[in-house]
Amino acid sequence: MTKTDVSGLSQLGQNTAQPTSPEEAQLERVPAGHAGTDYVVRFTAPEFTSICPMTGQPDFAHIVIDYIPGDWLVESKSLKLYLHSFRNHGAFHEDCTIDIAKRLVDLLAPKWLRIGAYWYPRGGIPIDVFWQTGPAPEGVWIPDQGVATYRGRG
Repeated sequence: MTKTDVSGLSQLGQNTAQPTSPEEAQLERVPAGHAGTDYVVRFTAPEFTSICPMTGQPDFAHIVIDYIPGDWLVESKSLKLYLHSFRNHGAFHEDCTIDIAKRLVDLLAPKWLRIGAYWYPRGGIPIDVFWQTGPAPEGVWIPDQGVATYRGRG
């Protein structure tokens, strides 16, 4: 059984203050115990929130992040704190989504990453944002993200 080296982590197992902004948040990584094996890691944040930069009103999204690790895994507590740091952050849907994806790519250098951000309506229009690093590697099972498009009450 592979044991993950967590010796360099500063947040896991500690009482950690909530970062006040995405820039302040510290994303951490651990070595991938199965480097060389292609598999998908999925994180789902069904209650993601940020602030509209124009009105100051809250925006809500269901975010799904899938990635195929290279040498690193994102440490999940640090990811949770990072995602929560957007709660008081003013940014458009597209900026939040792409900033999250690019920060993870910079940290992890994954073989592949995609993000689906399914935003709830603002002004009556839902805005969904999708991005990926490129084509998924062949032979890896990548399930559908499972989030239905917005239907409203109908």
